[in-house]
Amino acid sequence: MYKRNIFKKSLFVKIFLFFLASSVFLSCESENNKYLVFIGTYTGNGSEGIYSFKFNPETGDISSTELSSVTDNPSFIAIDPCGQFLYAVNELDTFKNEPTGAVSVFKIDCESGKLKLIQQVSSLGGAPAHLSLDKSGKFLLVANYNGGNFSVFPINNDGKLGKHSAFVQNAGSSVNPERQSAPHAHFIQVTDDNRFVMVADLGLDKILIFQFDAANGLLKPNDPDFISVDTGAGPRHFVFTPSGKYFFVLNELSSTITVFDFDATTAALQSKQTISTLPQNFNGTNTAAEILVDSKGKFLYASNRGNDSIVQFSIDPITGILTPVAWVSSGGKTPRNFAIDPSGEWLFSANQNSNNILLFRIDNESGRLMNTDQVINVGSPVCISFMSQR
Repeated sequence: MYKRNIFKKSLFVKIFLFFLASSVFLSCESENNKYLVFIGTYTGNGSEGIYSFKFNPETGDISSTELSSVTDNPSFIAIDPCGQFLYAVNELDTFKNEPTGAVSVFKIDCESGKLKLIQQVSSLGGAPAHLSLDKSGKFLLVANYNGGNFSVFPINNDGKLGKHSAFVQNAGSSVNPERQSAPHAHFIQVTDDNRFVMVADLGLDKILIFQFDAANGLLKPNDPDFISVDTGAGPRHFVFTPSGKYFFVLNELSSTITVFDFDATTAALQSKQTISTLPQNFNGTNTAAEILVDSKGKFLYASNRGNDSIVQFSIDPITGILTPVAWVSSGGKTPRNFAIDPSGEWLFSANQNSNNILLFRIDNESGRLMNTDQVINVGSPVCISFMSQR
């Protein structure tokens, strides 16, 4: 009886401590609802590498910008799901005297935003332009622009990359002699179910489609294995609606968006609309850069370099067809990238050639962008990524 009472008391204490710890954790979550925001840049022109600042989405307050790590041309970055590691391409054509760029792996200090370099490896191709993680967080996918290829790297428990598990070298060309004389893999990402890998190749005017072995990081050409966009369009980035029914490709060279129906079972794509990202009265030179869909799947945004604007489209929920809503100034020159924060209420526009990032508030009903006049000054910003700060 005595031992049984002790057991009951011990069990009660453990349960009590568990709920106490849980309540403290939840309290900390609610009181410190802030993000660490990391900025990838092109180095030179005032930039030394990756920068960070703290952002409160409830108030829109932004801290001062700090240098997180010195590294060469970290033009695109990605953060692992647990917020422990940051992965960055080093957009170079030579690494360790080899004709390739690099991928850097950093350990994140969640309080300060400082980054500690723990590994740097070859990206297996020149000028890596994009990288992303698969849905399990166990593999890193890298697209090499000048190399015209892409690869998959396993991620070890310590955050470091193992030997690549897949590598694909593209071949071919298209009609633009300056930009499409060779393949240029520009964007790589898995589908939401982690079954397929999609790659936008600007040089080939194609979206390449592969079946993804998520257990081993292997790639197998799908059937169909690609879909073409208009000749000379130059597909750069793409995005799905949250439902997964519609797939939008941003074409850099033609400043257009191509809308597709997407079959999640087979990864087949059916084109249904191509629409300009530019206002009708614009007559200058322009290249499109970034494309995003809001979390509700109601609005699509894209950036124009030349017109220096962000365009907003409404998405028809039944058909996926786009209708232009408005164009707003990006707040600077050459908006290479923009990002919507995880709350869905704010948009950060990164203007590469004016060395600044402008903050917009997103209207919940209309999706329109409202300039807050808050500016972050940083040299050649080209990528923005958020991490919840706990």
